[in-house]
Amino acid sequence: MEKLESEVKFLLADIRSLRRKILDLGARSQGRFLEQNLRFEDTNNSLKDRKCLLRLRHDQKSTLTFKSPPPEDSRQVKVLKELEVEISDFATMRRILESIGFHCQQVYEKWRETFTFKNALFCLDTMPYGNFLEIEGAEKHIKQYARRLGLPWDGRILGNYLEIFDIIRKELDLKFTDVTFDNFKDIDVPIQNYLHLMAAGPC
Repeated sequence: MEKLESEVKFLLADIRSLRRKILDLGARSQGRFLEQNLRFEDTNNSLKDRKCLLRLRHDQKSTLTFKSPPPEDSRQVKVLKELEVEISDFATMRRILESIGFHCQQVYEKWRETFTFKNALFCLDTMPYGNFLEIEGAEKHIKQYARRLGLPWDGRILGNYLEIFDIIRKELDLKFTDVTFDNFKDIDVPIQNYLHLMAAGPC
């Protein structure tokens, strides 16, 4: 089933403090899991150019997701059309994709703790290069919860984690393309210095 997904991200200086604030809202944790994500491309590597994402993900379950641009864009929140299905066999699904002409272009990892609360989803994400909060829901609810959590709206990020990585990769002249904890283990990322390159700013 296709749906419209609306979300924003915020860079976090203190992930523990923000976690307490989320729990104080009354949100309930659904657990924290390590995600492995594989981004697939077609033979012409055209999906990224078309702002589309074909992703195979494994955490406590396995899912195949396709994201594409919405009919109308928004400068307030990030909106994407999303098709997603849970699958029973991660390795076999990868083989199927590769057998019909797709290839794994990029790997990225993160630790994610998900919280549910009324009409919103909160995801505390530890990426190899920094900590983030992702809020998903209707635009008015996203704004409301960002305000209640003390997060500056001008500092919201509309890019995805791979777009953020592209900024870091350029700034630090990194030679690798996979966003894994092993690749970043000896790299100090001054990510706060790059917030102005990521943030959506006033709108």
